[in-house]
Amino acid sequence: MSSDFIKILQEKAKADPKKVAFPEPLEEKILRAARRILDMGIGYPILVGEPQAVSLKAADIGISLDGITVVDHTDGKKVDHLVGEYAKLSTSLPGSAVRRMLRSPLYFAAMMVKLDEADCMVGGLTHTTGEVIMVSEMIVGLQEGISIVSSMGIMSIPGFEGPEGDMLGIADCAVNPAPTPTELADIAISTADTIRRLMGWEPRVALLSFSTKGSATHDRVDAVLKALEIVRKRRPDLLIDGELQLDSAIVPEVAAKKVDGESPVAGKANVLIFPDLNAGNIGVKLVQLFAKATAHGPLLQGFAKPVSDLSRAAPVDEIVGAATMAVVCAQNK
Repeated sequence: MSSDFIKILQEKAKADPKKVAFPEPLEEKILRAARRILDMGIGYPILVGEPQAVSLKAADIGISLDGITVVDHTDGKKVDHLVGEYAKLSTSLPGSAVRRMLRSPLYFAAMMVKLDEADCMVGGLTHTTGEVIMVSEMIVGLQEGISIVSSMGIMSIPGFEGPEGDMLGIADCAVNPAPTPTELADIAISTADTIRRLMGWEPRVALLSFSTKGSATHDRVDAVLKALEIVRKRRPDLLIDGELQLDSAIVPEVAAKKVDGESPVAGKANVLIFPDLNAGNIGVKLVQLFAKATAHGPLLQGFAKPVSDLSRAAPVDEIVGAATMAVVCAQNK
């Protein structure tokens, strides 16, 4: 993560640290990240695993667990407690099924988040993104009014001068291959809310397309327009516009030529919503490779409480950054 971006988030996190559950505590990078998170005052790590195994691993790599909570997911009393508390909130799963699930540290950590015994969860070093999403969707649940999980990120682009300096919010570049108009609306709403919580920006959301305000006609353009209609109906408070080509969204001079009438977004967007995963994935990689941009994230969104997914090869810095983003989001939940 670029130093300015992470410094801003770290200061926010330190102002109100939260409890972060880690379901993969036998990984050296997780232990090193947990130690750094506590020492920096970013959050309070909770390592979910067998205490003896975690202690041995930490000792083996020279990491002190002083001040770090280790929760034993095999402890019968703790399992009974979580099963009982979950039953008070939901009857969708029988106690026997919940008990079986809690044998997995990932399910156990997600249950702690569900029951407010942790504020957020960071996983994915040994679990796939699909596993993290499935467990979190089943246990933590979705945000009210949101039907899908999506991902968002922050791009730091050298030389770019926009409303937020060199930074732009982007979505969805990691989860949904071909969102429907309703799902695209959910992605836009989730991203706007995440950006507000994470960065404190007033989101100005551009729904991107290969067309600007009717310059082309196609079913894919119609889908973007339908998403815009849905968002405006559900969230009239959001500043959003579409369909917009990328240059119309972020370059004031182009917007002035291509967009007739007033737009709260054209030429000054700080959040870009790609119409599908093809466009999002390719777009991000183009900017990373040719503009030497840094992509922060992806952060999963749409859950009732913050969950952050790690790449399998995530270095310690990236794990600390993911936890920092989750803590800041948890502050505003």
